[in-house]
Amino acid sequence: MTTERAPEAGTEASQRDARILGDLGALLLDAGTSVTDVREHLEHAPEQARAGLDFSVLPRMVLVVRVDDGAATLVSASGKDLSFRQGVRASRLAREVELGTVPVAEVPARVDAIRSMTRPHAARDRILGSAAVALGLAVVFRCPWWAVLTSVLVGALVGALVLALDRLEGAGAVVPFLSALLSTVVVGATASALDLGDVPLYAVCAPIAVLVPGALVTNALLELTATDIVTGAARLVYGVLVLGLMSAGIAAGSHLTGLTLDHDSATLVGTARKVTASAGGWHALPPIPLSWLGVVVLALGIGLAFGAGLRLTLVTVAVMVATYALLALLTPVVGAITASGAAAAIVFVGARAVERRALAVPATATFQPAFLLLVPGTVGLVALASTDVHAFTTSLATFVSLCLGTKIGAVLADTLPRLRLPSPRTSPTQTGARP
Repeated sequence: MTTERAPEAGTEASQRDARILGDLGALLLDAGTSVTDVREHLEHAPEQARAGLDFSVLPRMVLVVRVDDGAATLVSASGKDLSFRQGVRASRLAREVELGTVPVAEVPARVDAIRSMTRPHAARDRILGSAAVALGLAVVFRCPWWAVLTSVLVGALVGALVLALDRLEGAGAVVPFLSALLSTVVVGATASALDLGDVPLYAVCAPIAVLVPGALVTNALLELTATDIVTGAARLVYGVLVLGLMSAGIAAGSHLTGLTLDHDSATLVGTARKVTASAGGWHALPPIPLSWLGVVVLALGIGLAFGAGLRLTLVTVAVMVATYALLALLTPVVGAITASGAAAAIVFVGARAVERRALAVPATATFQPAFLLLVPGTVGLVALASTDVHAFTTSLATFVSLCLGTKIGAVLADTLPRLRLPSPRTSPTQTGARP
């Protein structure tokens, strides 16, 4: 039973709650949360705060409407991507608000604190992270040793280029094209100078993989399957546009340097072990067991590039190694495409189970690293760059498999009693939440 408020006081409180919940939704959008999940978080806020409010979420804004008089509160996201640590804290805050462990009145201060978090060595970590991601992917996809070394150097150059362009207003639109052009020109010039012949696709794509919008495109497909047609379509078009710009950069660089790409080198994570080469020396491929070390380096690079911090980086390493193990086990049994979806379902259920036992480790901290390894964004770029119909079809099928796997995992996590998340009515002491 709720206490009745005077109309003026009730209107003022409703306006305040609408603004607070709108700010929380905008924070989640900046953290990369899908509009479907943002809306669900807001709709599960304490009933007293959300009573009489209706939520509409777009990719860059949250619209909160008071049902009784139609008054609308529009809150825009900042458009600046948050670091991984900030994103995890935003997700944790949203869940704490749902459970009632954080009063709605305290949300503005918590949102400001999250947004004001700084990264001490952001520029250095971005460059090192970009180089590590390139190195990890080149080893995981078993590029020749000369390509592995080149990928590290080009990855660092791409990281520096992105940092420089970020300081120029309006330059963000050309970052995908220029980064792909730089990567292709350097790799092509190296291959030409050393007379290396055909170049593996991942030798060009690995250094720019940190810019591939794979998570964004997959989020778009998830939103489409959740009937968020407008937002899903908008994200999908933008993601495809970015991939198109990167493919154009690769094509331009190939034309300038005379680079010849090996179209048969396009592969998925689970099938990279089948890549073979008869040459030795710098043309030899990394041993298959070294792929595990490549996954660790990839995870460390993601942690550096996206500002995860030490503890979250260790979580990223553990989750990505486990995900790679799942792909290695499932691919020979069900095929690479189905294995991606099955691994996504398993990891998602595991992430929700961990979240249920310890609110300090929300699902984003465990599932997102696996998501970055599972998502075939780089494969999509490779498919476009190679103009290979089979590679493009494989990439699209993997996207669909990943979306279905994630949806199945979500249904299982929300249905099975032992895995189901605590409801907002659950006592905070039953969730293991910290005060």
